[in-house]
Amino acid sequence: MKIKTVYKCTNCGYKSPKWAGKCPDCGEWNTFEEAEEAKNNGKVAKAVSKQPVSRLFEVETGNDQRLLTGITEFDRVMGGGIVRDSVTIITSPPGGGKSTLSLMAAAALAKQGHRVLYASGEESDSQIKNRADRILETIEQNIFILADTSMDRVLEAISEVDPDLIILDSIQTFSLAEFLPSRAGNPTQTMECASALVSVAKNKKRPRAALMIGQMNKSDEIAGLRALEHLVDAVLVLEGEGADELRCLVATKNRFGSTGEMGFFTMTEAGLVSIENPSEYFVTKRQKGEDVSGSALTVLKEGSRPVIAEIESLVSASFTPYPSRISETMKKDTMNTLISILEQRGNVKLYDKNVVIKTTGGLYLKEQAANLAVLMSIASSVYNKPIPSNWAFLADVGLTGELKRVPSMESRVKELDRMGFEKVFVPVGGVRETNLEHMEVVEVKSLSQLLGMFFVKKHI
Repeated sequence: MKIKTVYKCTNCGYKSPKWAGKCPDCGEWNTFEEAEEAKNNGKVAKAVSKQPVSRLFEVETGNDQRLLTGITEFDRVMGGGIVRDSVTIITSPPGGGKSTLSLMAAAALAKQGHRVLYASGEESDSQIKNRADRILETIEQNIFILADTSMDRVLEAISEVDPDLIILDSIQTFSLAEFLPSRAGNPTQTMECASALVSVAKNKKRPRAALMIGQMNKSDEIAGLRALEHLVDAVLVLEGEGADELRCLVATKNRFGSTGEMGFFTMTEAGLVSIENPSEYFVTKRQKGEDVSGSALTVLKEGSRPVIAEIESLVSASFTPYPSRISETMKKDTMNTLISILEQRGNVKLYDKNVVIKTTGGLYLKEQAANLAVLMSIASSVYNKPIPSNWAFLADVGLTGELKRVPSMESRVKELDRMGFEKVFVPVGGVRETNLEHMEVVEVKSLSQLLGMFFVKKHI
């Protein structure tokens, strides 16, 4: 046995035969420290786990492979419930509600007779109990809690409790004794603890579902190595923080469902409540004759479903050389481009006016399908003329001022028809299927043509 000198990164555990200023693995500077390592020249046989080879068509699957929590929006994002031998990580900004959602899922499954182990490295058992008393109607007897930062103890508790669902809150607070003195939160500890949980969950003889809560860093990403996201089956991001009532659960990765699927919740004193009909939530309810200027409706695709959204605009006179262009719900470059199109192609002068754009409920406008509605809401505010609240606009607008088709036109139009809308304005040839019960589809070629249908033709 020989003793050799190596340099080890104190942040991630990477070893190098030479000192370096920057760790090539984690990218941190000045983290290498000199260490001695024993080198064994003898060859040691490694234990190899022999997994059987099977034919793909012989692998058994069934409808009972998912655990339905009954939390409508959560089950939707998961693709129809939690897969029994899957590992999911949930992350959000501090105070976003990830621990609340996980505890609600635990209570829902426990109510069905499943055993749940909730292990927390951040809170004491009394703190978990206080939250449960606040958000749960009843606390089931088959929810077991463990307040400990030792992953070794968690693995022991899994053997003792034999749970169907395991929750780790949060993965960055646990550590394995084998990898000490690396502290909890170190990339090595985080990855090894996660790997240990994956091994337990995917045991063929006793599959279990696992939810890991992940802390979020300043870049709004899961803290630690990116490899953590590759290791798990699904990554859920709970958007919304602080005093925001709206919470959006987004699947940025899902091996058992649709990536990009989105669920909506409202945060209440009793926890997260599913918004089962977002098309009503994101539109201001107005009675007939109460229409206001500066409002226009469109349909967005949030995951696999269409959601009706209201866009509001406020245009006011500017007394400075550079008018304000303000929006928290769309990119500033996109907003400026649309305003330029409205000025040049729609003959609506905005060079001396401030423009503010927002959406009801705070939905972010990522799709070009909302562009026509944005322009119509601005024009409505400029001319101070309301647009009927049972009319909608569904099109992209090119730099030429022409209206263009957007993806999934038919499903968006059907959602408007389902909600009882009277008219929808679309590009020429934009909707191939017009078998609607209540609504009229109006085809329009250009922005200037549409403005002429609504507003007085004059320079502003």
